[in-house]
Amino acid sequence: MHFLRKYKERMIVISIAIILLIVIGQTSKERVSLSGIERLTGNILSPLTSGVNSAREGIAGFFSSIGDTFQAREENELLKDEIKKLQSENRDLLNIIGKTDYLKNELELEKSTELNLIKGKVVGKEPGNWFDRFTINLGSDDGIIKGATVVQGVEVEQELYQEGLVGRVVDVGDNWAKVTTVIDELSSVSFKIIRTQDGGVLSGSVDSLLQGYLFNFEADVIVGDKLYSSGLGGVYNADVYIGEVTEIKTSQEELTKTIVVQPAVDFKKLYNVFVIVN
Repeated sequence: MHFLRKYKERMIVISIAIILLIVIGQTSKERVSLSGIERLTGNILSPLTSGVNSAREGIAGFFSSIGDTFQAREENELLKDEIKKLQSENRDLLNIIGKTDYLKNELELEKSTELNLIKGKVVGKEPGNWFDRFTINLGSDDGIIKGATVVQGVEVEQELYQEGLVGRVVDVGDNWAKVTTVIDELSSVSFKIIRTQDGGVLSGSVDSLLQGYLFNFEADVIVGDKLYSSGLGGVYNADVYIGEVTEIKTSQEELTKTIVVQPAVDFKKLYNVFVIVN
């Protein structure tokens, strides 16, 4: 008994070692089937292992999907910015295409004119379809004075570009000026027929056309005649192209000859204009 108490712990360690060696020997042999203990242990651990693997795959998939979402959102924002940029460029191109004739006339006038012109931008207009009264971004600081003639580049004939009469400055600020055009009902301009030098006076109308009369009832005028400002009265500069005669009306009783004129300037589309300065 004294021997067992003295070597009890050593005997327990030796016994456990012998048991482990036996187990290792048994499990290392080629076997067709598992032992009962191994089968029981496998049945217990297999669901746990499967659950852990599933949870691990689920967590990995969750964080992967979050990363994909952020990446897709970033790519989406980049695509939106690119679309906005392309849309802006497309609008600019369409704007240029829509103004092709207008810009060409403007350029050709700048190359051919002998007048001293200052270019201004239309920045505002009164309500309505027509530009009968509008504001430009030039003023007294730019040398603009009240009464100055306002023109635009127009093609009078093929490859012939001249100043087309727009109107005149009626009010001036430091950096702005108001313009009343020739189609305004309260406006009037004296003219001459370039072919015969017969003259008369034109006034604006509600339909953006010009109507007027000739001083001489016997004056020679035909449809298609081109009219220029005469400079009478000093309201407008002389020899500025006004437009073309489209209709002639004669009254024998009243001994009057009236005409309808299509302005050279398109008063539905005014972007830039030129002010004649001395």
